[in-house]
Amino acid sequence: MNQAFALQCPIPISDYPTITLAHGGGGKLSQMLIERMFVPAFANPELEILHDGAVLSLSVAVEMREGRGSRLALSTDSYVISPRFFPGGDIGALAVHGTVNDLAMCGARPLYLAAGFVLEEGLPMDELWRIVQSMAAAAQAAGVRIVTGDTKVVERGKGDGIFINTAGVGVIPPGVQIAPKRAQPGDLVLINGPVANHGIAIMSVREGLTFETAVESDSAPLNGLVEMILAAGGEAVHVLRDPTRGGVASSLNEIAASARVGIRLDEARIPVLEEVAGACAILGFDPLYVANEGKCLAIVAPEAAEAVLAAMRSHPLGRDAAVIGQVVAEHPRKVYLRSRIGGLRVVDMLSGEQLPRIC
Repeated sequence: MNQAFALQCPIPISDYPTITLAHGGGGKLSQMLIERMFVPAFANPELEILHDGAVLSLSVAVEMREGRGSRLALSTDSYVISPRFFPGGDIGALAVHGTVNDLAMCGARPLYLAAGFVLEEGLPMDELWRIVQSMAAAAQAAGVRIVTGDTKVVERGKGDGIFINTAGVGVIPPGVQIAPKRAQPGDLVLINGPVANHGIAIMSVREGLTFETAVESDSAPLNGLVEMILAAGGEAVHVLRDPTRGGVASSLNEIAASARVGIRLDEARIPVLEEVAGACAILGFDPLYVANEGKCLAIVAPEAAEAVLAAMRSHPLGRDAAVIGQVVAEHPRKVYLRSRIGGLRVVDMLSGEQLPRIC
């Protein structure tokens, strides 16, 4: 962890135990928040200029790391999760992981992030500091820099504590062509491990559920895993997708619609932890629709599937990787699941949310 990180909040708690409206007013307290909390935690040369935006040497980064013909990927997302701290993560790390993963799913190597904070009056200052430190540690682990940002404070009761928006920029190496419409009949569908952990971890906290083995969120940065997938499969890797809200089912339906193909899943091959499957049964959830934050779906040409699967299993985030289905020409725009007893059922898009506000 960065040596600048501190266990104690750098804002004097005795003077400012909670966020006040003045912390968002652009005056001395705003400056204190920026200079004592955000800048030291996210320390990097681009951020320390404290300009209205970050000036980035992308041409140098591309030339050094990727070579000619590289393209940029840009992504943004907002995080409103409740509770803010949950088994295996928190809103800060999640905000970094989510945008890093969105860039990685484009085949990009993430480089820079921007962070916007909407803070509610009354948010405990030491809680904000824990979140900021978690973001900094997550960014460092993912190999990205948080180079610019913004802070706003809203009145008590109007912000649910904290909302975080992140935007990210990455570079796509030459030859990488990742897009949902590239899925084609014969391709195999791979995933890097058990599904539904994140959603059930959140729900266990909300509902006071306990399990013999603790269920933790799978929130993690996937860019290192994706680099190994692309190194092993090259142009045979057609689609990458992180199945967050709506889970595996929604993501595959979107891909099937975009590519105008069908997708057939094998229920027996889809990895689900026993305790997660049990919780889903109790709560009436289908694991295929429950959110994930550290899972990658890879749709790969059949000749490269074995090499990609081996590469995934060699990475700590892919030890339980599996082939879970295949792209087919039949039933275009639809996803079917072959059950353990041999029947087929449609896996459709949800018309609503199984779990509210989990990412």
